[in-house]
Amino acid sequence: MSKLNIDQKTISQLFADKKSDFLIPDYQRPYAWEDTECQTLWEDIFTFAFPDNDYSKFNSDNDEYFLGPIVTFKNDSGKMEIIDGQQRLTTLMLLLRAFYEKYGNMKDENSIKTRERLEKCIWKTDEFGTPNKDALKINSEVATDNDKDEFLTILRTGKITDKMKSKYALNYQFFQERINEFLGTFPGYFSYLPTRILNNCILLPIEAESQDTALRIFSTLNDRGLPLSDADIFKAQFYKYYSSKGEKDAFIKRWKSLEDVCEKIFHPITGTAMDELFTRYMYYERSLQKNKSTTTEALRKFYEKNTYSLLKKDETLDNLECLADFWNDVSNQDSDRFSERILKRLFVLNYAPNGMWNYFVSVYFMHNKDADNMLDENKFYEFLNKITAFIWAYAFIHPGLNALRAPVFTEMINVIENKDISFADYLFNEENVRGIFHNYKFANNRPITKSMITWWAFQDENQEIPSLETVFEIEHIYAKKRQENEQSLKDLKNLEVLGNKALLEKRINIRASDYRLQDKWKYYVGFVNGKKKKKEGTKILELRKLGEDKSDFTESDIISRNSNILNAFVQFLKSNGLLAK
Repeated sequence: MSKLNIDQKTISQLFADKKSDFLIPDYQRPYAWEDTECQTLWEDIFTFAFPDNDYSKFNSDNDEYFLGPIVTFKNDSGKMEIIDGQQRLTTLMLLLRAFYEKYGNMKDENSIKTRERLEKCIWKTDEFGTPNKDALKINSEVATDNDKDEFLTILRTGKITDKMKSKYALNYQFFQERINEFLGTFPGYFSYLPTRILNNCILLPIEAESQDTALRIFSTLNDRGLPLSDADIFKAQFYKYYSSKGEKDAFIKRWKSLEDVCEKIFHPITGTAMDELFTRYMYYERSLQKNKSTTTEALRKFYEKNTYSLLKKDETLDNLECLADFWNDVSNQDSDRFSERILKRLFVLNYAPNGMWNYFVSVYFMHNKDADNMLDENKFYEFLNKITAFIWAYAFIHPGLNALRAPVFTEMINVIENKDISFADYLFNEENVRGIFHNYKFANNRPITKSMITWWAFQDENQEIPSLETVFEIEHIYAKKRQENEQSLKDLKNLEVLGNKALLEKRINIRASDYRLQDKWKYYVGFVNGKKKKKEGTKILELRKLGEDKSDFTESDIISRNSNILNAFVQFLKSNGLLAK
Protein backbone atom coordinates (compact mmCIF):
# COMPACT_ATOMS: atom_id res chain seq x y z
CA MET A 1 0.00 0.00 0.00
CA SER A 2 1.29 3.48 -0.87
CA LYS A 3 2.34 5.59 2.10
CA LEU A 4 1.12 9.17 2.43
CA ASN A 5 2.26 11.95 4.73
CA ILE A 6 -0.71 14.21 5.42
CA ASP A 7 -0.55 16.96 8.01
CA GLN A 8 -2.53 20.19 8.03
CA LYS A 9 -0.17 23.15 8.20
CA THR A 10 -0.33 26.91 8.32
CA ILE A 11 1.40 28.81 5.54
CA SER A 12 4.18 29.67 7.96
CA GLN A 13 4.66 26.06 9.05
CA LEU A 14 4.77 24.80 5.49
CA PHE A 15 6.90 27.48 3.85
CA ALA A 16 9.29 28.19 6.74
CA ASP A 17 10.10 24.53 7.32
CA LYS A 18 13.84 24.08 6.63
CA LYS A 19 13.00 20.95 4.62
CA SER A 20 10.66 22.84 2.29
CA ASP A 21 12.23 22.87 -1.17
CA PHE A 22 9.48 23.06 -3.77
CA LEU A 23 9.91 22.42 -7.47
CA ILE A 24 7.35 23.14 -10.17
CA PRO A 25 8.49 20.39 -12.59
CA ASP A 26 9.07 20.70 -16.29
CA TYR A 27 5.92 18.77 -17.21
CA GLN A 28 3.58 21.17 -15.42
CA ARG A 29 1.53 23.69 -17.34
CA PRO A 30 2.52 27.38 -17.32
CA TYR A 31 1.25 29.68 -14.57
CA ALA A 32 -2.29 30.70 -15.48
CA TRP A 33 -3.80 32.80 -12.68
CA GLU A 34 -4.88 36.30 -13.63
CA ASP A 35 -6.25 39.27 -11.73
CA THR A 36 -9.70 37.65 -11.36
CA GLU A 37 -8.29 34.75 -9.34
CA CYS A 38 -5.97 37.08 -7.40
CA GLN A 39 -8.86 39.42 -6.60
CA THR A 40 -10.91 36.49 -5.28
CA LEU A 41 -8.00 35.27 -3.15
CA TRP A 42 -7.33 38.74 -1.75
CA GLU A 43 -10.99 39.41 -0.92
CA ASP A 44 -11.44 36.00 0.71
CA ILE A 45 -8.34 36.38 2.86
CA PHE A 46 -9.14 39.98 3.78
CA THR A 47 -12.71 39.11 4.77
CA PHE A 48 -11.39 36.22 6.84
CA ALA A 49 -8.69 38.29 8.58
CA PHE A 50 -10.94 41.31 9.25
CA PRO A 51 -14.54 40.16 9.82
CA ASP A 52 -16.87 43.06 9.11
CA ASN A 53 -13.73 45.21 8.57
CA ASP A 54 -13.03 44.91 12.30
CA TYR A 55 -9.64 43.51 13.35
CA SER A 56 -10.91 42.82 16.90
CA LYS A 57 -13.50 40.25 15.76
CA PHE A 58 -10.78 37.82 14.69
CA ASN A 59 -10.00 34.89 16.99
CA SER A 60 -6.32 34.18 16.43
CA ASP A 61 -6.45 30.95 18.44
CA ASN A 62 -9.31 29.26 16.57
CA ASP A 63 -10.08 30.97 13.26
CA GLU A 64 -8.76 29.15 10.19
CA TYR A 65 -9.09 29.67 6.47
CA PHE A 66 -8.52 26.57 4.31
CA LEU A 67 -6.71 27.25 1.04
CA GLY A 68 -6.79 23.69 -0.29
CA PRO A 69 -4.52 20.66 -0.69
CA ILE A 70 -0.95 20.59 -1.98
CA VAL A 71 0.09 17.27 -3.52
CA THR A 72 3.81 16.60 -3.83
CA PHE A 73 6.35 13.78 -3.97
CA LYS A 74 10.07 13.82 -3.27
CA ASN A 75 12.04 13.30 -6.47
CA ASP A 76 15.48 11.75 -6.85
CA SER A 77 17.12 15.12 -6.14
CA GLY A 78 15.26 15.54 -2.88
CA LYS A 79 13.01 18.28 -4.26
CA MET A 80 9.29 18.33 -3.49
CA GLU A 81 7.76 18.16 -6.97
CA ILE A 82 4.39 19.90 -7.02
CA ILE A 83 1.66 17.84 -8.67
CA ASP A 84 -1.33 19.79 -7.34
CA GLY A 85 -1.26 23.31 -5.91
CA GLN A 86 1.13 24.93 -8.37
CA GLN A 87 -1.15 27.91 -8.99
CA ARG A 88 -1.87 28.49 -5.29
CA LEU A 89 1.72 28.13 -4.12
CA THR A 90 3.01 30.41 -6.85
CA THR A 91 0.44 33.08 -6.07
CA LEU A 92 0.99 32.85 -2.33
CA MET A 93 4.73 33.29 -2.89
CA LEU A 94 4.05 36.45 -4.92
CA LEU A 95 1.74 37.72 -2.17
CA LEU A 96 4.28 37.06 0.60
CA ARG A 97 7.04 38.68 -1.47
CA ALA A 98 4.87 41.78 -1.96
CA PHE A 99 4.36 42.03 1.81
CA TYR A 100 8.07 41.51 2.44
CA GLU A 101 8.96 44.29 0.02
CA LYS A 102 6.57 46.67 1.79
CA TYR A 103 8.23 45.99 5.14
CA GLY A 104 11.62 47.08 3.78
CA ASN A 105 11.65 50.52 5.44
CA MET A 106 9.57 49.76 8.54
CA LYS A 107 11.58 49.80 11.77
CA ASP A 108 9.01 49.05 14.50
CA GLU A 109 9.40 45.79 16.42
CA ASN A 110 6.31 44.04 14.97
CA SER A 111 7.32 44.92 11.43
CA ILE A 112 10.84 43.59 11.93
CA LYS A 113 9.48 40.32 13.39
CA THR A 114 7.01 39.91 10.53
CA ARG A 115 9.70 40.67 7.97
CA GLU A 116 11.94 37.98 9.48
CA ARG A 117 9.11 35.44 9.36
CA LEU A 118 8.44 36.26 5.72
CA GLU A 119 12.14 35.83 4.91
CA LYS A 120 12.07 32.26 6.17
CA CYS A 121 9.08 31.49 3.91
CA ILE A 122 10.70 32.87 0.77
CA TRP A 123 14.38 31.89 1.15
CA LYS A 124 16.25 28.94 2.54
CA THR A 125 18.08 29.59 5.79
CA ASP A 126 21.25 28.33 7.41
CA GLU A 127 21.38 26.58 10.77
CA PHE A 128 21.18 29.93 12.56
CA GLY A 129 18.04 30.95 10.65
CA THR A 130 19.80 33.49 8.47
CA PRO A 131 18.24 33.67 4.98
CA ASN A 132 20.30 32.93 1.90
CA LYS A 133 19.00 35.44 -0.63
CA ASP A 134 20.37 33.27 -3.48
CA ALA A 135 18.38 30.19 -2.49
CA LEU A 136 14.61 30.40 -2.94
CA LYS A 137 12.18 27.96 -1.34
CA ILE A 138 10.54 27.38 -4.73
CA ASN A 139 11.87 26.87 -8.23
CA SER A 140 10.21 26.43 -11.61
CA GLU A 141 11.41 24.29 -14.51
CA VAL A 142 8.18 24.36 -16.53
CA ALA A 143 9.27 23.51 -20.05
CA THR A 144 6.69 25.59 -21.88
CA ASP A 145 6.70 28.61 -19.56
CA ASN A 146 8.91 31.28 -21.11
CA ASP A 147 8.18 33.61 -18.21
CA LYS A 148 9.36 31.44 -15.32
CA ASP A 149 12.58 33.45 -15.00
CA GLU A 150 10.50 36.56 -14.30
CA PHE A 151 8.85 34.70 -11.41
CA LEU A 152 12.20 33.81 -9.88
CA THR A 153 13.56 37.32 -10.46
CA ILE A 154 10.57 38.87 -8.70
CA LEU A 155 11.03 36.56 -5.71
CA ARG A 156 14.74 37.36 -5.49
CA THR A 157 14.58 41.12 -5.98
CA GLY A 158 11.01 42.18 -5.21
CA LYS A 159 11.20 44.42 -8.26
CA ILE A 160 9.37 44.51 -11.57
CA THR A 161 10.36 46.50 -14.63
CA ASP A 162 8.32 48.03 -17.44
CA LYS A 163 9.47 45.20 -19.70
CA MET A 164 7.86 42.55 -17.50
CA LYS A 165 4.44 41.63 -18.90
CA SER A 166 4.04 38.10 -17.58
CA LYS A 167 1.19 36.93 -15.36
CA TYR A 168 3.74 36.75 -12.55
CA ALA A 169 4.59 40.44 -12.90
CA LEU A 170 0.97 41.53 -13.31
CA ASN A 171 -0.18 39.54 -10.28
CA TYR A 172 2.74 40.77 -8.17
CA GLN A 173 1.83 44.32 -9.11
CA PHE A 174 -1.80 43.59 -8.26
CA PHE A 175 -0.85 42.54 -4.74
CA GLN A 176 1.43 45.55 -4.32
CA GLU A 177 -1.47 47.82 -5.19
CA ARG A 178 -3.87 46.04 -2.80
CA ILE A 179 -1.30 46.20 -0.01
CA ASN A 180 -0.78 49.95 -0.60
CA GLU A 181 -4.54 50.51 -0.52
CA PHE A 182 -4.82 48.52 2.71
CA LEU A 183 -1.95 50.39 4.35
CA GLY A 184 -3.49 53.71 3.35
CA THR A 185 -6.91 52.74 4.75
CA PHE A 186 -5.92 50.78 7.88
CA PRO A 187 -2.37 51.91 8.74
CA GLY A 188 -2.65 50.85 12.38
CA TYR A 189 -3.71 47.30 11.50
CA PHE A 190 -1.19 46.63 8.77
CA SER A 191 0.84 43.91 10.49
CA TYR A 192 -2.26 41.95 11.41
CA LEU A 193 -2.94 40.93 7.81
CA PRO A 194 0.34 39.15 6.93
CA THR A 195 0.47 37.68 10.44
CA ARG A 196 -3.00 36.18 10.10
CA ILE A 197 -2.14 34.89 6.64
CA LEU A 198 0.97 33.18 8.00
CA ASN A 199 -0.64 31.83 11.19
CA ASN A 200 -4.23 31.09 10.31
CA CYS A 201 -4.44 30.34 6.59
CA ILE A 202 -4.24 26.56 6.27
CA LEU A 203 -2.96 24.24 3.56
CA LEU A 204 -3.19 20.46 3.47
CA PRO A 205 0.14 19.15 2.14
CA ILE A 206 -0.09 15.57 0.92
CA GLU A 207 3.29 14.00 0.32
CA ALA A 208 3.15 10.85 -1.79
CA GLU A 209 5.94 8.32 -2.13
CA SER A 210 6.02 8.44 -5.93
CA GLN A 211 4.94 10.47 -8.92
CA ASP A 212 2.30 7.90 -9.92
CA THR A 213 0.73 7.97 -6.47
CA ALA A 214 0.75 11.78 -6.45
CA LEU A 215 -0.94 11.90 -9.85
CA ARG A 216 -3.62 9.46 -8.75
CA ILE A 217 -4.31 11.55 -5.67
CA PHE A 218 -4.53 14.67 -7.79
CA SER A 219 -7.01 13.05 -10.18
CA THR A 220 -9.16 12.06 -7.19
CA LEU A 221 -9.03 15.40 -5.39
CA ASN A 222 -9.14 17.81 -8.28
CA ASP A 223 -12.58 18.67 -9.60
CA ARG A 224 -11.78 22.24 -10.59
CA GLY A 225 -8.82 22.32 -12.92
CA LEU A 226 -7.34 19.98 -15.45
CA PRO A 227 -5.25 17.17 -13.97
CA LEU A 228 -1.85 16.53 -15.43
CA SER A 229 -2.22 14.46 -18.54
CA ASP A 230 -0.04 11.62 -19.77
CA ALA A 231 1.19 13.98 -22.48
CA ASP A 232 2.44 16.39 -19.80
CA ILE A 233 4.63 13.60 -18.43
CA PHE A 234 5.84 12.73 -21.93
CA LYS A 235 6.65 16.39 -22.56
CA ALA A 236 8.99 16.34 -19.57
CA GLN A 237 10.88 13.36 -20.98
CA PHE A 238 11.20 15.00 -24.39
CA TYR A 239 12.30 18.23 -22.72
CA LYS A 240 15.10 16.51 -20.83
CA TYR A 241 16.21 14.66 -23.97
CA TYR A 242 16.30 17.72 -26.23
CA SER A 243 17.82 19.89 -23.48
CA SER A 244 20.70 17.43 -23.23
CA LYS A 245 21.27 17.98 -26.96
CA GLY A 246 21.20 21.74 -26.64
CA GLU A 247 17.86 21.93 -28.50
CA LYS A 248 15.60 23.04 -25.64
CA ASP A 249 14.19 26.16 -27.30
CA ALA A 250 13.57 24.40 -30.60
CA PHE A 251 11.75 21.61 -28.77
CA ILE A 252 9.50 24.03 -26.87
CA LYS A 253 8.54 25.69 -30.15
CA ARG A 254 7.80 22.33 -31.80
CA TRP A 255 5.78 21.10 -28.83
CA LYS A 256 3.62 24.22 -28.71
CA SER A 257 2.95 23.93 -32.43
CA LEU A 258 2.01 20.28 -31.99
CA GLU A 259 -0.34 21.17 -29.13
CA ASP A 260 -2.03 23.83 -31.26
CA VAL A 261 -2.67 21.37 -34.08
CA CYS A 262 -3.98 18.66 -31.78
CA GLU A 263 -6.32 21.04 -29.93
CA LYS A 264 -7.96 21.90 -33.24
CA ILE A 265 -8.47 18.38 -34.56
CA PHE A 266 -8.83 15.99 -31.62
CA HIS A 267 -11.75 16.14 -29.20
CA PRO A 268 -11.49 12.96 -27.13
CA ILE A 269 -14.11 12.05 -24.55
CA THR A 270 -11.38 11.37 -22.00
CA GLY A 271 -7.82 12.66 -21.80
CA THR A 272 -6.36 15.57 -23.73
CA ALA A 273 -5.93 16.20 -27.42
CA MET A 274 -2.22 15.42 -27.10
CA ASP A 275 -3.04 12.18 -25.30
CA GLU A 276 -5.09 11.22 -28.34
CA LEU A 277 -2.13 11.77 -30.67
CA PHE A 278 0.11 9.65 -28.44
CA THR A 279 -2.58 6.95 -28.40
CA ARG A 280 -2.78 6.81 -32.19
CA TYR A 281 0.98 6.62 -32.42
CA MET A 282 1.09 3.95 -29.72
CA TYR A 283 -0.79 1.54 -31.99
CA TYR A 284 1.85 1.99 -34.66
CA GLU A 285 4.62 1.22 -32.18
CA ARG A 286 2.66 -1.79 -30.85
CA SER A 287 2.37 -3.10 -34.38
CA LEU A 288 6.11 -2.68 -34.94
CA GLN A 289 6.57 -4.81 -31.83
CA LYS A 290 4.23 -7.44 -33.37
CA ASN A 291 1.99 -7.07 -30.32
CA LYS A 292 -1.48 -8.42 -31.08
CA SER A 293 -2.65 -8.76 -27.47
CA THR A 294 -6.21 -7.55 -27.08
CA THR A 295 -5.30 -6.12 -23.68
CA THR A 296 -3.75 -2.72 -24.29
CA GLU A 297 -1.61 -1.04 -21.67
CA ALA A 298 -2.50 2.31 -20.20
CA LEU A 299 -0.92 5.06 -22.27
CA ARG A 300 1.71 6.07 -19.74
CA LYS A 301 2.58 2.47 -18.96
CA PHE A 302 3.30 1.90 -22.63
CA TYR A 303 5.61 4.87 -23.06
CA GLU A 304 7.41 4.58 -19.73
CA LYS A 305 8.92 1.20 -20.63
CA ASN A 306 12.71 1.09 -20.43
CA THR A 307 12.76 4.50 -18.73
CA TYR A 308 10.84 6.17 -21.55
CA SER A 309 13.31 5.00 -24.18
CA LEU A 310 10.81 5.65 -26.98
CA LEU A 311 10.74 9.33 -26.04
CA LYS A 312 14.52 9.57 -26.26
CA LYS A 313 14.65 9.18 -30.02
CA ASP A 314 14.58 11.98 -32.57
CA GLU A 315 12.32 9.97 -34.85
CA THR A 316 9.53 9.79 -32.26
CA LEU A 317 8.80 13.51 -32.21
CA ASP A 318 9.27 13.62 -35.99
CA ASN A 319 6.71 10.83 -36.35
CA LEU A 320 4.25 12.48 -33.98
CA GLU A 321 4.41 15.70 -35.99
CA CYS A 322 3.96 13.80 -39.24
CA LEU A 323 0.97 11.89 -37.86
CA ALA A 324 -0.61 15.09 -36.53
CA ASP A 325 -0.21 16.74 -39.95
CA PHE A 326 -1.93 13.78 -41.58
CA TRP A 327 -4.92 13.94 -39.25
CA ASN A 328 -5.03 17.70 -39.59
CA ASP A 329 -5.46 17.27 -43.34
CA VAL A 330 -8.16 14.66 -42.73
CA SER A 331 -9.95 17.08 -40.43
CA ASN A 332 -9.66 19.91 -42.96
CA GLN A 333 -10.71 17.63 -45.83
CA ASP A 334 -7.58 18.72 -47.68
CA SER A 335 -8.07 18.20 -51.41
CA ASP A 336 -4.36 18.70 -52.07
CA ARG A 337 -3.50 15.58 -50.09
CA PHE A 338 -6.63 13.49 -50.78
CA SER A 339 -8.72 12.81 -53.87
CA GLU A 340 -12.48 13.25 -53.77
CA ARG A 341 -13.14 9.54 -53.50
CA ILE A 342 -10.71 9.25 -50.58
CA LEU A 343 -12.38 12.18 -48.83
CA LYS A 344 -15.74 10.46 -49.26
CA ARG A 345 -14.46 7.30 -47.64
CA LEU A 346 -12.96 9.30 -44.78
CA PHE A 347 -16.22 11.18 -44.31
CA VAL A 348 -18.09 7.90 -43.97
CA LEU A 349 -15.50 6.57 -41.53
CA ASN A 350 -16.02 9.67 -39.43
CA TYR A 351 -19.41 8.12 -38.58
CA ALA A 352 -17.93 4.74 -37.69
CA PRO A 353 -19.63 2.88 -34.81
CA ASN A 354 -16.40 3.05 -32.80
CA GLY A 355 -13.02 4.79 -32.91
CA MET A 356 -10.86 1.80 -33.82
CA TRP A 357 -10.55 2.96 -37.41
CA ASN A 358 -8.51 5.98 -36.28
CA TYR A 359 -5.81 3.72 -34.89
CA PHE A 360 -5.91 1.37 -37.88
CA VAL A 361 -5.56 4.24 -40.36
CA SER A 362 -2.75 5.72 -38.26
CA VAL A 363 -0.80 2.47 -38.48
CA TYR A 364 -1.43 2.25 -42.21
CA PHE A 365 -0.30 5.81 -42.82
CA MET A 366 2.83 5.61 -40.70
CA HIS A 367 3.99 2.45 -42.44
CA ASN A 368 3.03 3.25 -46.01
CA LYS A 369 3.75 6.99 -46.36
CA ASP A 370 6.37 7.92 -48.91
CA ALA A 371 9.22 10.43 -48.58
CA ASP A 372 6.70 13.26 -49.06
CA ASN A 373 4.36 11.77 -46.42
CA MET A 374 1.84 10.83 -49.11
CA LEU A 375 0.02 7.54 -49.67
CA ASP A 376 -0.58 5.56 -52.82
CA GLU A 377 -4.06 6.65 -53.96
CA ASN A 378 -5.41 3.32 -55.17
CA LYS A 379 -4.05 1.23 -52.32
CA PHE A 380 -5.31 3.66 -49.70
CA TYR A 381 -8.75 3.71 -51.33
CA GLU A 382 -8.91 -0.08 -51.28
CA PHE A 383 -7.79 -0.13 -47.66
CA LEU A 384 -10.46 2.36 -46.56
CA ASN A 385 -13.18 0.42 -48.36
CA LYS A 386 -12.14 -2.85 -46.80
CA ILE A 387 -11.93 -1.60 -43.22
CA THR A 388 -15.26 0.22 -43.61
CA ALA A 389 -16.97 -2.95 -44.80
CA PHE A 390 -15.43 -5.05 -42.05
CA ILE A 391 -15.99 -2.64 -39.15
CA TRP A 392 -19.58 -1.96 -40.16
CA ALA A 393 -20.49 -5.65 -40.45
CA TYR A 394 -18.63 -6.57 -37.28
CA ALA A 395 -20.47 -3.84 -35.37
CA PHE A 396 -23.91 -5.43 -35.66
CA ILE A 397 -22.76 -9.06 -35.77
CA HIS A 398 -20.25 -8.79 -32.89
CA PRO A 399 -21.12 -5.52 -31.09
CA GLY A 400 -18.61 -3.93 -28.75
CA LEU A 401 -15.25 -2.23 -29.28
CA ASN A 402 -13.32 -4.96 -27.49
CA ALA A 403 -14.63 -7.60 -29.87
CA LEU A 404 -13.07 -5.70 -32.76
CA ARG A 405 -9.58 -5.66 -31.25
CA ALA A 406 -8.55 -9.21 -32.13
CA PRO A 407 -9.14 -8.98 -35.89
CA VAL A 408 -7.89 -5.40 -36.22
CA PHE A 409 -4.72 -5.92 -34.16
CA THR A 410 -3.87 -8.90 -36.34
CA GLU A 411 -4.31 -6.86 -39.49
CA MET A 412 -2.25 -3.99 -38.06
CA ILE A 413 0.68 -6.36 -37.92
CA ASN A 414 -0.08 -7.51 -41.47
CA VAL A 415 0.20 -3.86 -42.52
CA ILE A 416 3.66 -3.66 -40.93
CA GLU A 417 4.68 -6.89 -42.64
CA ASN A 418 3.44 -5.64 -46.03
CA LYS A 419 0.82 -8.38 -46.23
CA ASP A 420 -2.61 -7.97 -47.79
CA ILE A 421 -5.44 -6.97 -45.46
CA SER A 422 -7.76 -9.94 -45.60
CA PHE A 423 -9.42 -10.58 -42.21
CA ALA A 424 -9.05 -14.20 -43.32
CA ASP A 425 -10.02 -15.66 -39.95
CA TYR A 426 -13.07 -13.43 -39.59
CA LEU A 427 -14.93 -13.70 -42.90
CA PHE A 428 -18.70 -13.31 -42.81
CA ASN A 429 -21.38 -15.76 -43.92
CA GLU A 430 -23.86 -14.09 -46.29
CA GLU A 431 -26.90 -15.92 -44.93
CA ASN A 432 -25.88 -15.00 -41.39
CA VAL A 433 -25.39 -11.34 -42.33
CA ARG A 434 -28.83 -11.17 -43.92
CA GLY A 435 -30.50 -12.87 -40.98
CA ILE A 436 -28.88 -10.64 -38.36
CA PHE A 437 -29.60 -7.54 -40.44
CA HIS A 438 -33.33 -8.39 -40.63
CA ASN A 439 -33.57 -9.03 -36.89
CA TYR A 440 -31.29 -6.24 -35.72
CA LYS A 441 -32.92 -3.24 -34.05
CA PHE A 442 -31.30 -0.22 -35.67
CA ALA A 443 -32.31 2.10 -32.86
CA ASN A 444 -31.30 5.75 -33.16
CA ASN A 445 -29.13 5.52 -30.04
CA ARG A 446 -26.99 2.79 -31.56
CA PRO A 447 -23.96 4.23 -33.40
CA ILE A 448 -24.19 1.61 -36.15
CA THR A 449 -27.53 3.08 -37.24
CA LYS A 450 -26.01 6.41 -38.26
CA SER A 451 -22.99 4.53 -39.61
CA MET A 452 -25.14 2.50 -41.98
CA ILE A 453 -27.23 5.37 -43.32
CA THR A 454 -24.10 7.48 -43.82
CA TRP A 455 -22.50 4.65 -45.79
CA TRP A 456 -25.73 4.27 -47.79
CA ALA A 457 -25.89 7.99 -48.63
CA PHE A 458 -22.46 7.74 -50.26
CA GLN A 459 -23.41 4.76 -52.39
CA ASP A 460 -24.58 7.44 -54.79
CA GLU A 461 -21.36 8.40 -56.56
CA ASN A 462 -22.74 11.91 -57.09
CA GLN A 463 -23.19 12.55 -53.38
CA GLU A 464 -21.18 15.63 -52.51
CA ILE A 465 -19.02 15.77 -49.40
CA PRO A 466 -20.45 17.88 -46.58
CA SER A 467 -18.19 19.64 -44.13
CA LEU A 468 -17.20 17.52 -41.16
CA GLU A 469 -18.58 20.32 -39.00
CA THR A 470 -22.10 19.77 -40.33
CA VAL A 471 -24.33 18.26 -37.66
CA PHE A 472 -26.47 15.43 -39.00
CA GLU A 473 -29.34 13.69 -37.28
CA ILE A 474 -31.37 10.61 -38.12
CA GLU A 475 -34.47 11.42 -40.13
CA HIS A 476 -37.58 9.21 -40.30
CA ILE A 477 -38.74 9.65 -43.88
CA TYR A 478 -42.15 8.26 -42.99
CA ALA A 479 -42.75 10.39 -39.91
CA LYS A 480 -43.73 8.98 -36.53
CA LYS A 481 -46.42 11.64 -36.29
CA ARG A 482 -47.87 10.48 -39.58
CA GLN A 483 -48.27 6.97 -38.19
CA GLU A 484 -50.02 8.37 -35.13
CA ASN A 485 -52.45 10.27 -37.34
CA GLU A 486 -52.96 7.83 -40.23
CA GLN A 487 -51.96 4.45 -38.76
CA SER A 488 -51.27 3.30 -42.32
CA LEU A 489 -48.30 1.04 -41.51
CA LYS A 490 -49.32 -2.59 -41.10
CA ASP A 491 -46.10 -3.46 -39.26
CA LEU A 492 -44.96 -0.85 -36.75
CA LYS A 493 -41.43 -2.29 -36.88
CA ASN A 494 -41.05 -0.76 -40.33
CA LEU A 495 -41.08 2.66 -38.73
CA GLU A 496 -37.64 1.98 -37.24
CA VAL A 497 -35.89 -0.07 -39.94
CA LEU A 498 -33.03 1.42 -41.94
CA GLY A 499 -35.32 1.64 -44.93
CA ASN A 500 -37.13 4.50 -43.19
CA LYS A 501 -34.04 6.32 -41.95
CA ALA A 502 -31.65 8.77 -43.56
CA LEU A 503 -29.14 11.45 -42.65
CA LEU A 504 -30.54 14.97 -42.46
CA GLU A 505 -28.87 18.16 -41.32
CA LYS A 506 -29.98 19.19 -37.85
CA ARG A 507 -31.00 22.64 -39.05
CA ILE A 508 -33.46 21.02 -41.46
CA ASN A 509 -34.52 18.15 -39.25
CA ILE A 510 -35.75 20.57 -36.60
CA ARG A 511 -38.16 22.08 -39.14
CA ALA A 512 -39.07 18.93 -41.04
CA SER A 513 -39.70 16.75 -37.99
CA ASP A 514 -43.10 15.04 -38.13
CA TYR A 515 -44.45 17.31 -40.88
CA ARG A 516 -46.87 16.10 -43.51
CA LEU A 517 -45.07 14.41 -46.40
CA GLN A 518 -45.62 17.30 -48.80
CA ASP A 519 -44.02 19.67 -46.29
CA LYS A 520 -41.08 17.33 -45.67
CA TRP A 521 -40.39 17.21 -49.40
CA LYS A 522 -39.97 20.99 -49.59
CA TYR A 523 -37.53 20.96 -46.72
CA TYR A 524 -35.51 18.25 -48.45
CA VAL A 525 -35.41 20.12 -51.75
CA GLY A 526 -35.37 23.70 -50.48
CA PHE A 527 -37.89 26.45 -51.07
CA VAL A 528 -38.53 30.18 -51.08
CA ASN A 529 -40.55 31.36 -48.08
CA GLY A 530 -43.13 34.13 -47.90
CA LYS A 531 -40.43 36.70 -47.33
CA LYS A 532 -38.79 35.57 -50.57
CA LYS A 533 -35.83 34.14 -48.71
CA LYS A 534 -34.24 31.00 -50.07
CA LYS A 535 -34.27 28.08 -47.63
CA GLU A 536 -31.53 25.67 -48.62
CA GLY A 537 -32.39 22.00 -48.88
CA THR A 538 -30.36 19.03 -47.68
CA LYS A 539 -26.97 18.02 -49.04
CA ILE A 540 -28.10 14.38 -48.92
CA LEU A 541 -28.76 13.64 -52.57
CA GLU A 542 -31.09 10.68 -52.01
CA LEU A 543 -33.51 12.82 -49.99
CA ARG A 544 -33.44 15.56 -52.59
CA LYS A 545 -34.34 13.02 -55.27
CA LEU A 546 -37.17 11.65 -53.14
CA GLY A 547 -38.56 15.14 -52.76
CA GLU A 548 -38.34 15.80 -56.47
CA ASP A 549 -39.53 12.42 -57.82
CA LYS A 550 -42.07 10.96 -55.39
CA SER A 551 -45.51 12.12 -54.35
CA ASP A 552 -45.63 9.71 -51.41
CA PHE A 553 -43.46 7.39 -49.32
CA THR A 554 -45.35 4.32 -48.23
CA GLU A 555 -44.72 1.12 -46.31
CA SER A 556 -43.80 -0.68 -49.51
CA ASP A 557 -41.22 2.05 -50.21
CA ILE A 558 -39.73 1.48 -46.76
CA ILE A 559 -39.51 -2.27 -47.34
CA SER A 560 -38.04 -1.82 -50.81
CA ARG A 561 -35.46 0.71 -49.63
CA ASN A 562 -34.53 -1.50 -46.68
CA SER A 563 -33.94 -4.41 -49.05
CA ASN A 564 -31.85 -2.21 -51.33
CA ILE A 565 -29.64 -1.16 -48.42
CA LEU A 566 -29.11 -4.78 -47.36
CA ASN A 567 -28.38 -6.03 -50.86
CA ALA A 568 -25.93 -3.19 -51.48
CA PHE A 569 -24.16 -3.85 -48.18
CA VAL A 570 -23.85 -7.58 -48.88
CA GLN A 571 -22.42 -6.72 -52.29
CA PHE A 572 -20.03 -4.28 -50.57
CA LEU A 573 -18.77 -7.09 -48.34
CA LYS A 574 -18.44 -9.42 -51.33
CA SER A 575 -16.51 -6.89 -53.44
CA ASN A 576 -14.06 -6.46 -50.58
CA GLY A 577 -13.51 -10.21 -50.21
CA LEU A 578 -15.13 -10.41 -46.79
CA LEU A 579 -17.70 -13.15 -47.46
CA ALA A 580 -16.78 -16.76 -46.90
CA LYS A 581 -17.17 -18.92 -50.01
